[in-house]
Amino acid sequence: MTRVVITGVGTINPLGHDAQSTYAAMREGRCGIGPLDFRDVDRLSVRIGAQIRDYDAETVFNRQQLALYDRFTQFTLISARQAVAQSGLCFSGPLADRSGVVLGTSGGGLTTQDENYRAVYEEGKNRVHPFVVPKLMNNAAASHVSMEFNLRGPSFTVATACASSNHAMGQAFSMIRSGLCTAMVTGGTEAMLCFGGVKAWEGLRVMSKDACRPFSATRNGMVQGEGAGVFVFEALDHAQARGAEILAEVLGFAMTSDAADIVMPSKQGAARAIAGALADGGIARERVGYINAHGTGTAANDKTECAAVADVFGTHADKLMISSTKSMHGHLIGGTGAVELLACLMALNEGVIAPTIGYEEPDPECALDVVPNEAREAEVDVVLSNAFAFGGLNAVLALGRV
Repeated sequence: MTRVVITGVGTINPLGHDAQSTYAAMREGRCGIGPLDFRDVDRLSVRIGAQIRDYDAETVFNRQQLALYDRFTQFTLISARQAVAQSGLCFSGPLADRSGVVLGTSGGGLTTQDENYRAVYEEGKNRVHPFVVPKLMNNAAASHVSMEFNLRGPSFTVATACASSNHAMGQAFSMIRSGLCTAMVTGGTEAMLCFGGVKAWEGLRVMSKDACRPFSATRNGMVQGEGAGVFVFEALDHAQARGAEILAEVLGFAMTSDAADIVMPSKQGAARAIAGALADGGIARERVGYINAHGTGTAANDKTECAAVADVFGTHADKLMISSTKSMHGHLIGGTGAVELLACLMALNEGVIAPTIGYEEPDPECALDVVPNEAREAEVDVVLSNAFAFGGLNAVLALGRV
């Protein structure tokens, strides 16, 4: 089987407008969560979120592009441009035919939907822009990335709620490993911070009104964020032949379904996904040093995830570092796994473990080393990225040094 590596990374998220600024924020334990700022926010009971600040779409895209690009597509293209530029790849000739894009998203063009439902139902307009459908469709971002970079191989979107990014990156990994493709642009994106998006999530009663405190006994819910993370996955031999800088190797991937409940997580389903990623990569449990947790800050998710980790790793669980960067950048839903993969790359390449900030009190049901409040310097060889979604859909990636 072909070995798969990461040769490019790009992002725009509440912590930074690129990878380096995001790493700096994670090292500092900076919080990107604050008061929401959009129309009718006063009608919400949850008024905090992790919005991307200091972003002006008109300075990046022209008017014709903005007619086609929902906010989630904008974030994707910005991130993809950074990732492809870092990779140094030029997609032409046979390489273009053997390269594609797989992205994860949950809400897709939700901002466009929200704006146009408002126009029709609240403002009484009888017409909408002719590009509303191509702007809001979930595959819009993947399609625009494929067009901008001439990616003529497999291109599609995965929508598995909060596991969308990890599922997408897992598919990209599998296609290269099997020999189907040489390179893939992959990751995830989300832009659900609008009135309709937050109002819908309020109904679930899983949202915090003050802060995201994963694993802390005082946690009281998740906080939404927005943004994108995009990576270039590439066959190792191809990357080495052209002298590319290699950021990490994708070692293994697994996905499972709880087949149990639409919203309540299952320890067994999560554990099978974690164990499956280790088995897929032929990784001994003792080699894993860090896990970027799903860690939403809800009572059920955090304790279930800790129990699953303990089940899989046994006594080694006490030696693991496990943190939730959602405490800083919020829960990006379908895009969250992609932004969280940045913390995994930082751990491997810089020896810095991103912290779980907002941690106040230990919870006996989350009795692992959650790297509370401050980043930590530590050398690790293998890291995991967990994603456990509503619907009981689980996806875990394993990364290591080359």
